Order: sequence, then structure tokens, then C-alpha cells
Amino acid sequence: MTLLSVENLSKRFSSGGRQVAALHDVSFMLAAGETLGLVGASGSGKSTLARILMRLIPADAGRIRFDGEDWLALTGPELRRRRAKMQMVFQDVLGAFNPRATVASVLDDPLRIHGIVPKNERPKEIATLLDRVGLSASYAERSIREVSGGQRQRIAIARAIATRPLLIVLDEAVSALDVSIRGKILELLVELQEERGIAYLFVSHDLAVLRAVSHRIAVMDAGRLVETGTARQVIDNPQSSAARALIAAVPRFATGTSAGISEGHDS
Repeated sequence: MTLLSVENLSKRFSSGGRQVAALHDVSFMLAAGETLGLVGASGSGKSTLARILMRLIPADAGRIRFDGEDWLALTGPELRRRRAKMQMVFQDVLGAFNPRATVASVLDDPLRIHGIVPKNERPKEIATLLDRVGLSASYAERSIREVSGGQRQRIAIARAIATRPLLIVLDEAVSALDVSIRGKILELLVELQEERGIAYLFVSHDLAVLRAVSHRIAVMDAGRLVETGTARQVIDNPQSSAARALIAAVPRFATGTSAGISEGHDS
């Protein structure tokens, strides 16, 4: 079943007195429970696409249908209600959190805003969320600034799954982590997908990461989608110069592992 359909999405920005095309006629589909890896060099438009999907910036043209609805037509209370079904995890999770917040307040916010559970049940739900991402309930009273980068990313994932979403957009969500922690976070994401049927749009410049988790990979270059295929097709037989350049930048694609990450869905 198609969960997300993007058609002819375009976006231009003004830069130095001229118009720059950040996205040009981008179209793709994402099935329920599927992971689509979106890869491209810096400036290729992938983060712009992620932010348009999250309604953080407007599109200039195009359509987005999500869970059967015209996603760009939703406004006000209707959009706020539907946001529970599409969540995002950023690279800079500390910047995405109030630095003075506790872990409990970070996780309480989506539960409260979207009315996921009654107030008296929230502490138990917070403990359950922390346990699901591999953290003990004692983390709830810690300040966000007191936990490590890997722990913050687990908390960001806990916050994202708190609303029981259908889709999570991950924008360079593991690029700031060291290889061993990165592998554990990717394993967690795959486990959550298998348990809950969550779809992921996984934005990254790192093909090794995307190979570990993606069913399909879409390659972006200069605001366009230039290639789409299974993870194996794109990596083993790249058709675009952009894909070939990204593959050349990966130190090695050894059998079973790459850059310390186990091969995933398309092995």
C-alpha cells in the first residue's frame, strides 16, 4: 500500500540576487513499512525535500499525498492532528530540544499535545518509551544536556515513536555518531520498523548507512532525482554519475559489512 506519494515537487530559493532551484520536479512513492534511502552530496536538495514533507517550509509546486490525504492542503488544527503520523529525527538533536528540558518533559510533550495517553498514564508511557530505545526509566529525570550524543539520539527516536507514527523522516540522523553507536541506532530503527510497521525516509550522504537499512535508494543531484532502485541495484550497478561519485567516496563495500555497519534489507 502506498503511504506517501510525491509528484513534481519543486522549490526555488533566492541567493545573491538570483533564483536557485533546490528541487526540480521530484517524484517518488513510499510504501507502508518501507525504508527509502535518499542520498546525495551536500546541496543536492535532500534536506529541502525533508523539510517540505514536514511542512517546515512551503513548496513552490507539486503535490504530496500522505495516508490518503492531500498533505499540502492541510492547515491549522487539521495539520496539527495529522502531524502525529509523520515525525522527524534531526542530525542535531540537541538543537532540536530545549537544552534546559529534562528527558521526561521532552517525551511528555508529544504525548500531551497529541493526546496519546491520559495525564496520569504519561509517566508509565515515558518509561516504556525509554525502555524500548534501550534506556532505563531513571533517564527521565536527567537534563538533556547531561546525556551523551548516542543517548540523545535514542531519546529523539523515543519522541518520534511516541505519537505512533506511520512515517519517520530521518535527516542525517546518525551522521554525528561514531561507528559503533551508529550501528546500534540503525539496528534499533530496523527493529522498530519490524515491530510497528513504520516507514522511513532516511536522508543521508552516506551510502554505507543507507545500504544497511534501505529497501530502495533514491539518488539526488542538483535538485533532481537522477536514479532510483533497490539498494543492491544502485550500489552494485549505478546508472548515474552522482551515484558513482558517492560510491567512490565510500572506503569499501566489503561482503557483509561496510564501514562497520552490517548489510541490511537488501542483503
